[in-house]
Amino acid sequence: MVKEAKMKGNVWLFFLIAFGFSWLFWMPLALAEQGFLRLPDGVYQFLSGSSNPAAYGPLVAAFLMTAIYEGWSGVKALLKRGLDFKIGWKWYLVVFLMLPLLIGLPLLGAQMAGETIPESWGVREAGGAPLPIFAIVAFFMIFFLGGPLQEEFGWRGYATDRLQEKFNALWTGIVMGLLWASWHLPLLFIPREEAYYNRPAWGMFLTTTLVTILFTWIYNNTNRSVFATLIFHTMFNWTNFFFPTFETDIGGLLFFGLAIVLVGVIVWQFGPERLKREDT
Repeated sequence: MVKEAKMKGNVWLFFLIAFGFSWLFWMPLALAEQGFLRLPDGVYQFLSGSSNPAAYGPLVAAFLMTAIYEGWSGVKALLKRGLDFKIGWKWYLVVFLMLPLLIGLPLLGAQMAGETIPESWGVREAGGAPLPIFAIVAFFMIFFLGGPLQEEFGWRGYATDRLQEKFNALWTGIVMGLLWASWHLPLLFIPREEAYYNRPAWGMFLTTTLVTILFTWIYNNTNRSVFATLIFHTMFNWTNFFFPTFETDIGGLLFFGLAIVLVGVIVWQFGPERLKREDT
């Protein structure tokens, strides 16, 4: 087997830029919300509003590092992977259906066990609008504004490849998951409606790590398609928007159990080295 050329760039510098950019805009707000800092009204409104650019840290870091180390050709190649629609129908089923099942089945289990199921954030936000139409609109809003576009070119498109030069695919998923969860830490101190920011931090870290292993598996099996992970990330946020699994105790525990089993089966079937069969 011909050894692949080492990728250009510095993954740790990428993380430094991604964290630095995001925390520059999140940390003052977190300190203000916790009473440690007083911000001018205009600054507070900007940082607490939808125009806060903090979430773009991974995107900025990915394209900045790519431009520096690989030039315009590298930037175009990275953008092209975000438009790589040819991932195969089986992987389309995976990226669209896996998370609704992985998160929805535990919610059903919680309901069957007698736990009270709260109204989902998505249903509340719909405000009486036809739910099927609102669900489609929500998908595209989440895709462009709710995290995937701001993060996936960085976490998967840039960092995952370079981490896999240092670790096997399983360990890459674990390391990437812990770093990705850590990037969110300031949000734990800022009032937000998302359930996973209002539960114990260990739950966010475990959830993010397990899901990141799934991201790595999908990424490696779709020829490094950033598009595939954009859809998968959108479906994670979309499912949590409509399925209040993490707002229930039984549902959350069932999710962890099911996710651990799923990850275990994938590692067993595909191998920890690449999370990919050699013949695929």
